[in-house]
Amino acid sequence: MQALTELTGGLAADAYFDPCRFELELQRIWHRQWIYVGRSQDIPEARAFRTFELGDQRLILVRDDEGRLQAFHNTCRHRGAALCREDQGTLRAGAIVCPYHAWTYSLQGELLRTSSKKHAPGFDTRDHPLYRVAVHEWRGFVFVCFSDRPPPFEQGFEPGLGCIDAWPMEALCTGHRLTKVIECNWKVFWENYNECLHCPAVHPTLSKLVPIYGRGLMDERDDPNWSLHAADPNPKFRGGLRHGAATWSLDGEVTGVPFATIEEEDRRRGALYLTGLPSVFIVGHVDYVRVVRLRPLAAERTELQVEYLFSAETLSQPHFNLRNIVDFTDLVMSEDAAVCELNQRGLHAAPHVGGVVMPEEYAIREFHQWLAIELERV
Repeated sequence: MQALTELTGGLAADAYFDPCRFELELQRIWHRQWIYVGRSQDIPEARAFRTFELGDQRLILVRDDEGRLQAFHNTCRHRGAALCREDQGTLRAGAIVCPYHAWTYSLQGELLRTSSKKHAPGFDTRDHPLYRVAVHEWRGFVFVCFSDRPPPFEQGFEPGLGCIDAWPMEALCTGHRLTKVIECNWKVFWENYNECLHCPAVHPTLSKLVPIYGRGLMDERDDPNWSLHAADPNPKFRGGLRHGAATWSLDGEVTGVPFATIEEEDRRRGALYLTGLPSVFIVGHVDYVRVVRLRPLAAERTELQVEYLFSAETLSQPHFNLRNIVDFTDLVMSEDAAVCELNQRGLHAAPHVGGVVMPEEYAIREFHQWLAIELERV
């Protein structure tokens, strides 16, 4: 990635609020990519299930008796009734039973029996399984893809799945979860994520912890004059945490038990990002992992969920101060949510046909290019 060298226009303003554009993005982006649903521990044992909604599509995820995770549309093959009314729970009978007419399915989706006294000639239960959805578990995370031809799982992540190998993802437990609705288009949030020009004014507390953010930069080479400071170890030029800080928290001090497997450079940086468009980014800190999931609710409304993952050792400590971490990052996320809503409110101005992407916003330009490619793919 490098700074832009020519004037670059942004997306058309109505791309952020036009309902038709929103539906097109659901179909060509959200329904074709791997979407983060939640943690494997949310469906911990055989016969446990949970539901998930994306636009007008509703899924049921269930763990079968062999421990494999299965995903289906939450729709009966009889006349289309929803199979599960609850958000999550455990299936008592070891089968999925439609609450309307009692059609019964195995946990692998096969139709076992109907409630009819007699089947018409030619009716075969084998022809009416549940509508299957692709599901993938990766290191304790659950993803689904609505497409009949899901893309290779690995290709959807930057800079690559291996970048976060040092963090013991599978063994981590959810210690806190925050969910809030932001009145903005989902792309507005991703654009905000991809630049730090807003950081000095919007994130004063974060900018003190990560001094280079206070200069409106994400990386040392975002500064056109970076070579003048190439030998300077000061974090405001080099990046990373301020001197004396160890993690993202209110006081900069570690609160949980630090992960012993993390390399020194990642400790200095303080946060390592793995991005999986369009639904999630995962942040590895020295003593916890933060998972941020987006879910589009409407053209100008997006659900934001933040999960905080800790080691079992950390959560068992009697004096573990969860608020030292959660209050800090909740502050940052709330500040981002507020400016995203501010951004959204201004987009309807009649003369505003589109914005401008500045040199430091090269990652936004790459995001726009990704959008264009996905929307053009038939």
